[in-house]
Amino acid sequence: MSLSGKTALVTGSTSGIGLAIACALAREGANLVINGFGDYASAVEQVSALGAQAIYSAADMRRPDEIAQMMAEAGERYGGVDVVVNNAGIQHTAPVEAFPIEKWDDILAINLTSAFHTTRLALPRMRERGWGRIVNVASVHGLVASAHKSAYVAAKHGLVGFTKTVALETAGQSITCNAICPGWVLTPLVQKQIEARAAADGIDIEAATRIILREKQPSGQFVSADELAALVVFLCGDAAKQVNGAAWNVDGGWVAQ
Repeated sequence: MSLSGKTALVTGSTSGIGLAIACALAREGANLVINGFGDYASAVEQVSALGAQAIYSAADMRRPDEIAQMMAEAGERYGGVDVVVNNAGIQHTAPVEAFPIEKWDDILAINLTSAFHTTRLALPRMRERGWGRIVNVASVHGLVASAHKSAYVAAKHGLVGFTKTVALETAGQSITCNAICPGWVLTPLVQKQIEARAAADGIDIEAATRIILREKQPSGQFVSADELAALVVFLCGDAAKQVNGAAWNVDGGWVAQ
């Protein structure tokens, strides 16, 4: 197990992509810090069943003081964090002129600024130990844009830029920082968009799903959470020690168009 004895923090890991990543890292021997607003007891149970030690933090990713407390708790329990996966994210769609200010602020805080706080607090331990892995779950929207997603696109573009800067600042220290950029993954966020499209067009969910995939993702298939988790495991391993500052799109050909 390549991560035996190491500790991983995965934000937004009580369900979906984050939970899949947490489980994949647990299989590699890592201890876990689980975070999120979902069914945390089930998430901890699933990770523990894979042989990992796990703690849960209810830190709100909008609040720097709660993020700092989460990192302090990880330090008290495990001595610090060796792997940080910044996965927490929210979405809201609206034209720019109608975009709610509070939604803009929340999306930027959770999808971008929280990654700054976890990273700045994790780096001293990584530098001290001479090893660390930071993986930012960005989005294809960190590379290209879509209408009505101004806050999400701005945050994810910012996250890709932040990834590159951290990679440069840690190069040569056995610390890497990379972003993964998924296309459509069937998460609750995407399901809501499918349902909204179905309602707007007066069609069923299956038809709305086909349309949404066809518009953006040439493969016509969703990316799976397990595929993303496997990529995170790869980026944490020795085979990826020279992969640094990358924005790795997993998008069924979306950006290739």
